[in-house]
Amino acid sequence: MNKTYNTIIIALIVSSFSFLHIRAQEKTVTITTNIGVMKAKLYNDVPNHVRAFTERAKAGKYNGTLFSRVIKDFMIQGGAPDTRNAPAGARCGFGDSSSEIMPEFNPKYFCKKGAIAAPRQGDDVNPKKKSDMSQFFIVQGKVYTEGRLDTLERIKNQPIRKKALKQFYEPVREEVERLREENPQEYNKLAASISAKIDSFILATPGHLIFTEEQRKAYTTVGGYHYLDGEYTVYGELIEGFEILDQIASQPRDAYDRPQKDIRIISITVK
Repeated sequence: MNKTYNTIIIALIVSSFSFLHIRAQEKTVTITTNIGVMKAKLYNDVPNHVRAFTERAKAGKYNGTLFSRVIKDFMIQGGAPDTRNAPAGARCGFGDSSSEIMPEFNPKYFCKKGAIAAPRQGDDVNPKKKSDMSQFFIVQGKVYTEGRLDTLERIKNQPIRKKALKQFYEPVREEVERLREENPQEYNKLAASISAKIDSFILATPGHLIFTEEQRKAYTTVGGYHYLDGEYTVYGELIEGFEILDQIASQPRDAYDRPQKDIRIISITVK
């Protein structure tokens, strides 16, 4: 008994140290701009993106660049090399294919307000959804109501639901209608069974939309931009400076979404 007890204690200690080690790997980022400072944390389980961002930041590759694309209620994007000495009013912020890496999508990370993610070229030229680490964007987004989230789910899942109805409801439609009139108890059982099959079918079909409890909480409180979920790799999030994010996103901009007044990244440090 004592031997077993000691084994359990040792296992718990080892587990605790492992957890502390994982937590210790979480990096903190300070983004200093000419209008204020934002701080963020980088996720330790999106290693390639965190490594690429950290290496570029430590090499000073983001220093002196601009937030070259800002859209209120959407996001702010900066860090592109060609923005460093861009003349006033010039179009800039183009991608760098030599800085692309494979995506690291993680369903537990989504585009809530403050999410840090990697931009990329469109699917037509970038079907693998590779991330362009020469720059980054920070989500601002907007706050959704529960009703709006319900509607978004319903619209997105409607084509899948139609296929499910054809498979699970149409073959027994007459039986369902008969039981509705003759045997309400059996009707309820059959209706529940069909509904469960339809729900399972939706969940098993790629491209469906079901917001998690965590997503609903975030999107209905701090906000975000759910349309980006699963399309761009999220590898960190703001922990301070949300007012600076809002200030940058609200800047007057030109036809190419570049702020009329330069918002410059003075430095990015990672610890």
